[in-house]
Amino acid sequence: MRFSVNIPNFGDFADPRNVATVAVAAEQAGWDGLFVWDHVLHRQHQGRPFADPWILLTAAALATSRIRLGTLLAPVPRYRPQQLARQVATLDRLSGGRVVFAAGLGGPVEDEYRSFGDTAEPRVLAERLDEGLDLLRRFWTGEPVDHHGRHYEVRDVALLPPTVQRPGPPVWIGGFWPRRPPMRRAARWDGAVPLFETARHGHAPDAAEVRELVAYVRKHRTAGADHPFEFVLGGATPTDTAGARDVIGPLHDAGATWWDERQIQTGPDLDRLPPVLRRVEAGPPVL
Repeated sequence: MRFSVNIPNFGDFADPRNVATVAVAAEQAGWDGLFVWDHVLHRQHQGRPFADPWILLTAAALATSRIRLGTLLAPVPRYRPQQLARQVATLDRLSGGRVVFAAGLGGPVEDEYRSFGDTAEPRVLAERLDEGLDLLRRFWTGEPVDHHGRHYEVRDVALLPPTVQRPGPPVWIGGFWPRRPPMRRAARWDGAVPLFETARHGHAPDAAEVRELVAYVRKHRTAGADHPFEFVLGGATPTDTAGARDVIGPLHDAGATWWDERQIQTGPDLDRLPPVLRRVEAGPPVL
């Protein structure tokens, strides 16, 4: 099992230097990844400074050499695919092939889309997500792309250089369980990053629900058994070994392959550097 640190792109973490500090501490303490939120607007946290997640991850990449880096998660329908492909490829080359690309619709949908005059219709956003993901994977190869779809058109474009990772960075898909469509989408890619209706951000999910989700995704997998697939769960754990094992052990047994350490979203420490740094410096859980 691998372990990552999860931070928002606002509050103290709107400063790229603070994100670099967390990244260095995570690498030194033995964590395997650092993941950053991707919001332009989240009214629940309005009034705080926000930063572009790709700039934050650039600072983290320049300060580290080993840990995986990415967004949890990038709202693909909010971007132009060619712009997003460039950002991801640039970060992948800068980091030496350490990017994980986690994607979804993002949210809150009213905040991130409707506030800027875009549609908030889930069906349309889901179509843009699927079409955008296909374009991203094609762009990352550096080969010419022709595409005439429902939402995007590309006329003989090759975006160079390609990503270091081939055919591209691992793609993880987020969504709320027990909603089935996002997990069927995840089954077509490289990983699932579920949130749970019964366990919101920062709270560990129930192992029985995780087993149900893992079985559902595996049932819908089309890639061969030799193709790695990640189940990424998250929450807040205590720093003592026994307490952390009590939280993560049953989830590992249920099929989780990554544990993403998160602050509770409604708690006071979500976007504050000192408490997050203390948890990071204490090191990842030990199973």
